[in-house]
Amino acid sequence: MGPERGTVLLFISLGADGLLWPPAFLRALTGAGYRVIRFDQRGTGASDWMPEWSPEHPYTLVDLARDAVAVLDATGTERAHLVGLSFGGMVAQEVAILAPDRVASLTLMSTSPDPTDPTLPEPRVGRLALLAIRNLPLLKYRLRGGDRALVKERIAKMISAFGPDGVDVEENAALVLYDLRHRNGLNVRAFRQHQAAVAATRSRAAALGTIMVPTLVVHGTDDDLIPFEHARRLAASIPDAAHLWLGGVGHVFPYPPWADVEGAILAHLDSASGAPGRGADSPQ
Repeated sequence: MGPERGTVLLFISLGADGLLWPPAFLRALTGAGYRVIRFDQRGTGASDWMPEWSPEHPYTLVDLARDAVAVLDATGTERAHLVGLSFGGMVAQEVAILAPDRVASLTLMSTSPDPTDPTLPEPRVGRLALLAIRNLPLLKYRLRGGDRALVKERIAKMISAFGPDGVDVEENAALVLYDLRHRNGLNVRAFRQHQAAVAATRSRAAALGTIMVPTLVVHGTDDDLIPFEHARRLAASIPDAAHLWLGGVGHVFPYPPWADVEGAILAHLDSASGAPGRGADSPQ
């Protein structure tokens, strides 16, 4: 492996912790020469679960951005490429606004410039309820409790999303057991906390125009949680942002045409790092 090309800081989706990032994606980044930092945002995983949190006094996305800058400080990272998924993409935007000198590039996936903007279609939060209903058959595993049942729950969820051929059973089982034995597991209150953080944050509309780092916006045209119009607005709001629109793709991760998306992300990181290209097609 050649010299390190830079550091990538990953921001995961609403209510989730850093373990949700697919190991294959992490290997692709490290294999390409990047140091990767994934962390648990407040309310999740091994981070503070905010037991004193109340809806009357929520934290904001700006607070979460400050947390991310603290992660950079703690890891001795001067600048990082920020990769954010959905809710995590909103936090990454706030970091780029708050501390532009700490950001080498942005990759914003399935996210929004401002879900509270009345000029954009409202996020279809009912989609979250629908997903919960669809997962009811898997609830039996969680109710049984124990390591074996929780491993089965994760594997069943992964297979339902990506099919049996796209799931590494052994790897996913190891992640579940590690979470159970060494971390705090799932905090259901984090979903409400993160939703409140979005609602409590001031508009980013004007500030997005101040972002001057290379930016790639990735979004599915059939996203049934954050409508595609949000991605169009986001790409138009950040100067010179590139975009990759995924026809017929919804609010899922990894995206179905994953090899193409992964190649586009790596090409974007390399370009922002001043590294030689990999021969991938450039996003439009």
